[in-house]
Amino acid sequence: MQTIIEPFKIKSVEPIYFTTREERIRILQEAHYNPFLIHARNVIIDLLTDSGTSAMSSEQWAGVMRGDESYAGSESFFRFESTVRNITGMPYIIPTHQGRAAEKILFSITGGRGKYFVSNTLFDTTRANIEFSGAEGVDLLCAEGKQPALVAPFKGNMDVAALEQFIREKGAEHIPMVIITVTNNSGGGQPVSMENVRAVRAVCDRYGIRLFIDACRFAENCYFIRKREPGYADKPVLAIAQELFSYADGCTMSAKKDAFANIGGFLAMRDEQLAMECRNLLIITEGFPTYGGLAGRDLEAIAIGLEEVLHEDYLQYRIRSVEYIGEKLDAAGVPYIKPAGGHAIYLDAKAFLPHIPVHEYPGQALCGALYAEGGVRGVEIGSVMFGKYAADGSLVPAQMELVRLAIPRRVYTQSHIDYVAEVIVEVFRQRDRIKGYKIVYETPLLRHFTAQFEPVG
Repeated sequence: MQTIIEPFKIKSVEPIYFTTREERIRILQEAHYNPFLIHARNVIIDLLTDSGTSAMSSEQWAGVMRGDESYAGSESFFRFESTVRNITGMPYIIPTHQGRAAEKILFSITGGRGKYFVSNTLFDTTRANIEFSGAEGVDLLCAEGKQPALVAPFKGNMDVAALEQFIREKGAEHIPMVIITVTNNSGGGQPVSMENVRAVRAVCDRYGIRLFIDACRFAENCYFIRKREPGYADKPVLAIAQELFSYADGCTMSAKKDAFANIGGFLAMRDEQLAMECRNLLIITEGFPTYGGLAGRDLEAIAIGLEEVLHEDYLQYRIRSVEYIGEKLDAAGVPYIKPAGGHAIYLDAKAFLPHIPVHEYPGQALCGALYAEGGVRGVEIGSVMFGKYAADGSLVPAQMELVRLAIPRRVYTQSHIDYVAEVIVEVFRQRDRIKGYKIVYETPLLRHFTAQFEPVG
């Protein structure tokens, strides 16, 4: 059959509350034109993030009931540890309450002034934790990844030649770590090839630099490798994942993505000394090493989710669902990052709204228009999230101006996705009416979460 159906049945439902366009315009104004400040009840289709918003399976809910809530030595921890070790091959597993907690611990120990962390593209919390330590995050995305309309199989790859040049310029002693984000979230949810990971590993070996993987969406990335990279078509996704992690010295993960969990994360690594330092800080900030800020029920749900996410019928459905939106946008001429990403569709706000200059934040303006038109909540990934200010106060814009519409796992059906596509196309038809924004309030770090805006003009 050509139709790929959802590989699950719905057992419990949650109501959606419908608002009128007039109500949404008022709600948007009261939220200072920031989707993060809109109450969830007032959102019809919530594509703000795929983090912690998945629907857990009946087996995960059963695991919640089985959770061992012992303070130390919980059986749930050992099941979690065994599952993570099987996938990553790493001996030292440290649970945390979510991915950014893992980042905070790792970069507090390895970061500091005068240091550089190099990546294909760092996501917002990763960069923020690096910068909070006093270090600098550097993105070295491949050339293909900087061209939204270009169709290429692995646009999330790191520019290996640029990596080697950067190491020579700055000195390996100032670069404690190279980080590969899979899939490349800020770069359009684009995958990284195994060939690229091996090439980066070789560079790291030459200069004695650690290689870590930001593994939030490792399963989706591995499925792309299976579909697109020669030599992997007949390999199980688990085996591809095990090879991927074999090239790394460690990883961070938010289990709120490719583990279907509503909370949780972990650090995994091969270095015993670094693991000891991380555990010491964990005890201060998160809790005892066998729970790390999580309940036993959360550890059970994560362990089960990490196994379920590797099921190939699920991954086929997952990737196809996002491709389906892309096909509808192609038919209407809507610009987005091509090919469609693994967990989200990324609208190219700069091409969508060419009349809005970058200093008026076209991505944020597009987010507002999508919510006003159809109650669809997305997130700007552009100069609001990643822009900086020059010494004279002018904006140093992000490389791309995007709006990410992240699809929560196992939550929405095809009719929901059809509705989202319809809203995007309708906004595109009326795009000339959309105006830019100016920032009237912001914080020094991660400003996009709480910033307040006003329409220009």
